[in-house]
Amino acid sequence: MNFNKPVHAFFLCIILTISITGLAHSQGLTAEDVVSIETVGAVTMSPDSEMIAYTLSVPRTESESVGRNYSELYLLPVSGGEATPVIQKPQSAGSPQWGSDGRLYFTARITDHHNQVQVYSVNRSGEDFQKHTDSEHGLGSFSWSADGSTLAYMAMDPVSDERRAQEEKGYDMIVAGENLRYMRLWVQPRDGDAEVVTSGDIYVWDFSWAPDSERLAIRISDTPGADVEQMFTRYAVLNRDGSGLSTLMDAPKKKAAMSWSPDGTKLAVVAGKVYSDPLPQRLWVLEADGSGNRDITPDNWEGTVETVGWMDSQTLFFTAVERSTTYLYNLQLTRGTKTRIAGGGDEIFRSVSMDANRRAFAASVNTKDHPGEVYAGDVRRGELQRLTHHNQWISDRQLGEQTSITWQGADGLEIEGILVKPVNYQEGVRYPLAILPHGGPEGISMNGWNTRPLYPTHLLANEGYVVLKPNYRGSGGRGTGFASANHRDLGGKEFEDVLLAIDHLDEQGLIDPDKVGISGTSYGGYFAAWAATRYSDRFAAGITFAGLSNWISFMGTTDIPHEMSVVHWDLYWFDNPGQNWERSPVAWLNQANTPLLVAHGLADDRVHPEQSIQLHQFLEMKNIPTGLILYPRQPHGLTERAHQLDFMNRVVDWFEEHVK
Repeated sequence: MNFNKPVHAFFLCIILTISITGLAHSQGLTAEDVVSIETVGAVTMSPDSEMIAYTLSVPRTESESVGRNYSELYLLPVSGGEATPVIQKPQSAGSPQWGSDGRLYFTARITDHHNQVQVYSVNRSGEDFQKHTDSEHGLGSFSWSADGSTLAYMAMDPVSDERRAQEEKGYDMIVAGENLRYMRLWVQPRDGDAEVVTSGDIYVWDFSWAPDSERLAIRISDTPGADVEQMFTRYAVLNRDGSGLSTLMDAPKKKAAMSWSPDGTKLAVVAGKVYSDPLPQRLWVLEADGSGNRDITPDNWEGTVETVGWMDSQTLFFTAVERSTTYLYNLQLTRGTKTRIAGGGDEIFRSVSMDANRRAFAASVNTKDHPGEVYAGDVRRGELQRLTHHNQWISDRQLGEQTSITWQGADGLEIEGILVKPVNYQEGVRYPLAILPHGGPEGISMNGWNTRPLYPTHLLANEGYVVLKPNYRGSGGRGTGFASANHRDLGGKEFEDVLLAIDHLDEQGLIDPDKVGISGTSYGGYFAAWAATRYSDRFAAGITFAGLSNWISFMGTTDIPHEMSVVHWDLYWFDNPGQNWERSPVAWLNQANTPLLVAHGLADDRVHPEQSIQLHQFLEMKNIPTGLILYPRQPHGLTERAHQLDFMNRVVDWFEEHVK
């Protein structure tokens, strides 16, 4: 009896340990959790700072039809209280903005009123629903003039009647350079009919009303196309009737947001430093009369500007990423120095909207602990207040500890990344490592909420992995110099930065260096394929989604051949085909043995599915463990619930089999 007593106690201890472990595991984030997350998107504050309108991305459920998330629209008092629904599923809304009449305007496709996307509005109570446009083929972005007299919007050219007639007879050939359709700018008086104000070979990508309501700034190109939009647009100004088109900046480089100064004499824009800058990440001021442009980005500042606006005619405000966090700054033109308004802590800004007096702002903010929520801020004190609490159930889940870490990369350059420890982490235990490199390569892994279907960070932490998301050289968030530091060396020192991170975590006793897996999308997918082939001895398993495997065939099939060559390679493949082949994963298959799972969306124009198909076929020919999953209808990502769940479950299973 005395002999059996400790034996029973021993087995009871085992049972309790298993039960506790299983319970703890079930309390972490699951794949079903990830596809159920709701996220605040666009946020706009009313001019009087009393109301906030926001969109909420709402995933579809298992019982609903296949498709993308819904985008619901809500009105929320800044003083507190319940949000008022304006548009809810199965309808969707977007582009909320306040009019000078105090009404909330937005775009939606509401079949009871029109079968295409139109502009609608409601009053501050979410009532008195009105439709304002009747664009036959729908419209894109829109904006009211400052005086409220005229609505401007963008709409795509329809397919011509002649083309439709030919298609009905089977003459539906797609011929390069033929049957191009242009995005046009339309203006519509409040009580009149809409008229197109751009014609000919002008494709409109963006626009902004001048304060005088007589002019518009536009970002345009001569032809459509993703590559053109990335590299070859220009800023211009024209009168509201379409006359007087004048170019302000046409140098080829990346260009993005633009904002008029209150006095109407200047435009602030976010654009690249030079042609080969990987991001539109610097502040420029353009004189509206065309007399000059200047880059006013603070000297020696390592940051990436994302959005810009004006406090007054001599002071800008802008949001920026520095490493893996965000800031809201103002900048006086006369002094060229920036002053922090908010940020630098745990809050990651994704959308900022000021009131008319520039004293208060609203933002979509995420943190390590929750996805995007609505926050309100005070410009003078920099204080933030959380106003919405979607996904309350996340507080019942146990998340791995998340921190920003640094290590010495190649050439001693300091590299930063996001580290998440396993749920129920125990000091002194060496864990398997899952590396999730971002795409781009100019993307940034932020130290906020960073779990989504293609990057299931906390799902893997719940499965017992240390998770690392490295911001290797070439990433955004540290200025043009850092983002360009991988030029003419893709897969070189930028990947050494990742290998040295493995060594760093090994030296800390945190990971088992023989149990390292890597999974990424797009350029992150290239990293995964590169790891599993060129550096097969360092990785136990890899997963590539929409990844690049052959740089030469990729350049012949992508929709961004110039953008990819100029801002990432800084080199066209035909100028150095040897390096392009040498840096291709398929060139290293003779030395590879790492199991590599390959996945791709069949509607991907950015990275053609042939990149994954050829990689998988070559892996099979070399008898390397592999699998190929092709997702119908999916673009350069995953938008449907079933596909998202499938991919996450395959990630867990593949790593379970080949890493653990």
